[in-house]
Amino acid sequence: MKKQITIASLLAASMMAAPAMAANMDWVVGGGIGYQNDDVSGQFEQNGEDVAYQLRGGMILNDHHRFLATYNYMDKSEQNMFLASYDYLYPVFDQVSLFAGVNMGVSDSEIHNESSTDFVWGGQVGATYAITDSWSTDLTYRYIAQDYDEQNTEIDNSQQVMLTVDYRF
Repeated sequence: MKKQITIASLLAASMMAAPAMAANMDWVVGGGIGYQNDDVSGQFEQNGEDVAYQLRGGMILNDHHRFLATYNYMDKSEQNMFLASYDYLYPVFDQVSLFAGVNMGVSDSEIHNESSTDFVWGGQVGATYAITDSWSTDLTYRYIAQDYDEQNTEIDNSQQVMLTVDYRF
């Protein structure tokens, strides 16, 4: 009986995995630079504008679904952000796609020697230009809600405009 259940389970798993294996899947890695503005208020209020740096990697499924893991760094708030995101890519021309998506993750920020790691979430929109079959560039606007609240100082949200370059393989 156990042998039949095992064989049936393996058969069912292989049948469900077949469509995923038939999908067109490409891997992508990249990096970028841009502008970030943190909405910092309270006792240690500061101008939250600074340069942000980004590294990312993930996959594109069937040329329309992009899943990315992103590391973002901003020096002013000593902010390290780790995000998982999903974008739907909508082709508008041969080499140009528009996209919209959601993100969530964690942000570790330090203001006036007080550090906090908090859950973050938000969304992004932008455009992708395919330079070649392997190289592309994105221009992205991203809104990220934050819950930093230490020493009567809060970061309510971060807004980013990023220019990235990706290699697709």
